[in-house]
Order: sequence, then C-alpha cells, then structure tokens
Amino acid sequence: MRARKLFIGGKIRAIRGEQGLTQAGFATKLGISTSYLNQIENNQRHVSASVLLALAEAFSVDITTLSDQDTDRLLADVSEALADPVSGGTQPSLTDVKLVVQNAPSFARAFVALHQAMRRSGDQLAELDETLERSGALTDPTPYEEVRDFFHYVDNYIHELDLAGEALNQELAKSRGVSLKALADYIERRHRVRVVIGAGGEAGAGQGEGDAVGLRRFDPVSRVLWLNPRSPVSTQAFQIACQIALIEHDAVMRRIIEEARFRSADAAAICRIGLANYFAGAAILPYGAFAAAARELRHDLVLLADRFSTSLEQVAHRLSTLQRPGQKGVPFFFARVDKAGNITKRHSATKLQFARFGSACPLWNAHSAFETPNRIIRQLAETPDGVRYLCLATTVSKPSGGWRDPVQFYALALGCEVAHAGELVYADDLDVARAEAFEPIGVSCRICERRECHQRAVPPLKRRLLVDPDRRKPVPYDLD
Repeated sequence: MRARKLFIGGKIRAIRGEQGLTQAGFATKLGISTSYLNQIENNQRHVSASVLLALAEAFSVDITTLSDQDTDRLLADVSEALADPVSGGTQPSLTDVKLVVQNAPSFARAFVALHQAMRRSGDQLAELDETLERSGALTDPTPYEEVRDFFHYVDNYIHELDLAGEALNQELAKSRGVSLKALADYIERRHRVRVVIGAGGEAGAGQGEGDAVGLRRFDPVSRVLWLNPRSPVSTQAFQIACQIALIEHDAVMRRIIEEARFRSADAAAICRIGLANYFAGAAILPYGAFAAAARELRHDLVLLADRFSTSLEQVAHRLSTLQRPGQKGVPFFFARVDKAGNITKRHSATKLQFARFGSACPLWNAHSAFETPNRIIRQLAETPDGVRYLCLATTVSKPSGGWRDPVQFYALALGCEVAHAGELVYADDLDVARAEAFEPIGVSCRICERRECHQRAVPPLKRRLLVDPDRRKPVPYDLD
C-alpha cells in the first residue's frame, strides 16, 4: 500500500517558533534549503522521512506526535459546518477546505465555533426540541457539547493525569494489587476518607438502599464516601478512584480547566467530572500494563475485562485513549449509543469522525447490537471517503434496583481501520481483502452523499433532489 503523504506545515512552523529560529536558521539545522522549508511550512510540499529524522535528531521531536489526525478531525468538522444550509452560497471544493485547515488551523477552529453559534433550530440540523429553540438555548454549544469537544481535540488523552493514574496503580500493585479494598484502604490512609457501601441512612420512603447515593456521594465534613451497594465491584472501585482524583489532583484539574477557557461555570464543572473519570480509568487500567495486555490478548474485550477485573465499557473506552506519544496503540474509535441512536459518548483516533448533530448512520452495526444482546457482533464497513473499518458492537445494561427501577441500556461501538485488523482476534476469519465484504455506511444522512441507500432518513444537505412522480424507489427521490 502506498504511504500517505504528510502535510504538517502548521506543526513545523510551531516547532520553529518554539526554537526562536528564522526559516534560514531552521533549514540549516535540518540540512535542507530555505525554499524547501518554506514550501513545507505552506503545505506545498509534504514532509519526507529524512526531514522527520532530522527533526528528531536536531530538536528531539517525537515524530509519532506529527500525525495529521488532528487535521482529519478538523477537516471533518469544517466540512460538516459548510454542509449546513445556514452557511449558504457556493460550497468550496474539498481541496480549498483542505488548504484552509492545513495552512490556517486556528482560523478553521474559529469557523467551527462560529458555526456552532449560528445554529438556529432542530429543523436545520438535528430537529432539536421546539422548547429549546424558543428558550434560545441553541445560540451557543451546551456545556456538555463544549466539554465533549475539549476531549475530542486533545485526542482523549490527558498526559499528566494518565501518568498520575498509572503511578497510583503501581503503588498499590507493590502490596496486594489494585482492588476495591486496596483503593478503600488507600483513600482512608492517605486522605482520612472512610468508604461505606450503602445509603448512609438517608434513604427515605419509597427509596431502596443506595437510591440516595446514586453511584457515589462524598460528605467532606464527616469524610465519608458512600457507594451504591447495587453497583458492580468494578464500578465501586472506579468511583473510589474518581474521588481520589477530586481530592488528590484538584490543582492539576483546575489548571487544565483554566487553560481550556470554557464559556461557563457549568462546562468547567462537567469537565472536572470528566477529568476525574479519566484519572480513574488510568488508575484501574494503567497505560503500560493495559497496552501490553491488549497486544498480548489481541484486543479481546472479554479477556481484557477479566484480566483487569473491570467492565467491557471501561475496556473499550480505555482502548480509544491509548495515544501516549511514542507508545501509541491501535487507533480506535469508540462510541456509546442509546436505543434512539443518540451518541452519548464518542471519541475517534481514526479518520472516522462522528456526526456532531443528529443520529448515526442506521446501517452501522451499533444499532444491530440491540437485536442480539450480550454478543459481540462484527461488521466490515466502508465510509463514503473510501476508508474501510472493522467495527465491533455489543450491548451493556446498567440496572439500578428493583422491579420498578429503570434500566439503562446502551450499545458500545469500537472499531479501527482495516489496516490494523490483523491485530484484533475478531478479524481472524474475516476476508478483509475482498471489497464485496465491506458494507457501505455513512456518518449521518445529512452529510452522506451516497446515491443508493435504502435506509436514508433525510436527503443530504448539499445535493439537489430529483423527484419523479411516475417512479417510486425505496426513497422517494433521486440525487443529482
């Protein structure tokens, strides 16, 4: 397969700026001409292997961090924003959009932020609730969307918290290993917090034991951390690790939040929870040991969950965060989808970028998972850009109590580009070399331009409709 050319002029300019060098001085240290460097920085020439090696040698640059995944992600966001009718006018070509994203990424991000502020109603994008429209809540991204975008653009990897979680795991492993009791003993010994599994006597009439707690409740006065007795042991351990993060790494999380410059206090508060969850994931599933086990077990989700005494969701989510510079794992996408098709968690280290608005493609196997609960199903899929993926999906349920209590039911979706399929046990009997084995899927109907799709819900925003009353297909229109 022919190697993909790497256009990273913006990153090269940033490295040169950090070194305080002119183009002439920087080019001399790399052993190339000034004109060649100028062409690289303006994305008129791709970066060769020899230049990458020179960067590593002359400036100690970790060349594994010089990928163009950020560009792919930003390109997808800009393209989707341009597809919105609110953008109006003539649509620029993909080549023009790539030039802007590659040469002026900060401008592209500003454009995406501007587009978010211009959203008007659910009819234009995702048929959002009419009440929200009247309230004006659609003027800016919600705090939840803002935090989701923060993790999206840092590649769902927080280096400082990842190292801190791994350090806690190694400290506990020196004695008896990471377990619910070990974490409970640690938080009591280090922070004088007593762990109680139960409702703490607060359950009122009609409430069962644990209802008043939720998953976790901490009383800073009594220094008691109550956990829900109905939660699995893996969830209880995870919640103790979250509380350790909130107490022990508060300063680090505050600094990360301040640097993110969220628009509201609500977004900052939501991000704090997300950062605590990130630390907990790193503590329960430490980077080095987990990445090694993933390679050894060929990414078998069940075996990984058994080895680390955790849940399938925690394993799948952690696999999508293995983006540590110099130690990257297989690049996965991960999503959690509810029965209505809403994506409640999402991250992609691949070229596949989830739709920011509306539901996911109905042909994606994440929806089929609800038909075969408790099984991992597979799909070879191809997106409209020609990229092929191995997609996995399974369901998880989160019962909260007795007969009258609700049960949360989700599908988990995990996948990678087919080039990495050989590293997954799930591809062993699949014919990934046969083009016919791949099902055509999209990202969202509103931005998918496939002409022949029997499951299309709405027409694409950028194509003119052709309606013939004398012809009727599964979809009542053609696309020009």
